[in-house]
Amino acid sequence: MRRSHVTTVSLLVALALAACTNAKDVLEPSAITPPATSTQTLPATSTAGAPATTAAPVTSAQSAAILSKTRLQIAPIVGASVEAATPLTAELQTRARQRGITLAGSADQTVTHVLKGYFSTMSEGADTTVIYVWDVYDPAGNRLHRINGQQKAPSVNSGASAGGDSWKGVSPATMQTIADQTIDQFAAWLGGKAG
Repeated sequence: MRRSHVTTVSLLVALALAACTNAKDVLEPSAITPPATSTQTLPATSTAGAPATTAAPVTSAQSAAILSKTRLQIAPIVGASVEAATPLTAELQTRARQRGITLAGSADQTVTHVLKGYFSTMSEGADTTVIYVWDVYDPAGNRLHRINGQQKAPSVNSGASAGGDSWKGVSPATMQTIADQTIDQFAAWLGGKAG
């Protein structure tokens, strides 16, 4: 029953964040420089909520080719504090490089996908749960895919939620884990589209 309540609250928060248009809540990721291409790939897997396909399995070479052609732009992040967004953005860059995905700046005309992130926190006792939703768009603004989840971690500052800012209790490691999961799921989704 409690898990159902947390899931329901998480979904409601995610929907509310998706509708957020307050410029004060939007953070521009730090300057993104195009990373060097890597040959490391992620095996194609399906993500939760993705429809099953009957296409032929994607080989590592096919997946690597798809990822190497991808130019991903990370849009401003909504809802997270600057302190929380900084390690997130840095790890998104690192993990994308590891997966062979090229990150593109906001003025890049060769973008193939845009990733928009919406974040919120929920504090329970000494724990903070970060709820995240990433929408993947094509350059024309059509939503292609959604990645969402939540990451629970002990707060690094037990008094943070008392002051009303639960972001102060979120560790950089928690945000780095979210970044890794996001890029891994994005890469798996791209790899699963081939064939």
